Amino acid sequence: MAEEPKETKPGFQNPVAGFGVTFKAMFKKRLTEQYPEQQKTTAPRFHGRHQLNRHPDGLEKCVGCELCAWACPADAIYVEGADNTEEERYSPGERYGRVYQINYARCILCGLCIEACPTRALTMTNEFELADSSRANLIYTKEQLLAGLQEGMVDTPHSIFPGTDEQDYYRGLVTEAAPGTERQVAVSKGELHPSASPSGPSGTPAGEGAEA
Repeated sequence: MAEEPKETKPGFQNPVAGFGVTFKAMFKKRLTEQYPEQQKTTAPRFHGRHQLNRHPDGLEKCVGCELCAWACPADAIYVEGADNTEEERYSPGERYGRVYQINYARCILCGLCIEACPTRALTMTNEFELADSSRANLIYTKEQLLAGLQEGMVDTPHSIFPGTDEQDYYRGLVTEAAPGTERQVAVSKGELHPSASPSGPSGTPAGEGAEA
């Protein structure tokens, strides 16, 4: 019986075709991005640096449940929860995130963490310039991730809005801090908790420029 001809790979049938693709691409006009002098606008739902959000009165939305850390496929999030007290309250519920860290040397910006968050405390911004020369600086702390204060907010810790409970916050019934609300001082320590945000009424993000 006559042997059947061996099949040849498509790439070797016409080598000129491969060079044709190369030469065709050489003469195409390409758009050069003038970065960083001219920054390109990102898409509205771009996955950038994370942000820990606040309620309209300034209390933190994070309840320290650690669901974001469990959902992270890269093990980039570390959370430690703690109990609120009447003398030192950071969130409307029983607990809050005392320690919150995201390691951007590991983070793949997939967004699974924000999908797992039950209180919408964690969202992602459009900020994408996260490169650094130090691994330590790529570990963002709670002070760096916590959103800055806006009009009507008072920095934590402070009491919840009088006459409301945790559910009222999630229903959107609290729209600003109660008149006369002031930032509390930890009675037991005589000073603010180390995790308290140092941001001021100007709305500057907490921990901006601080070392990780």
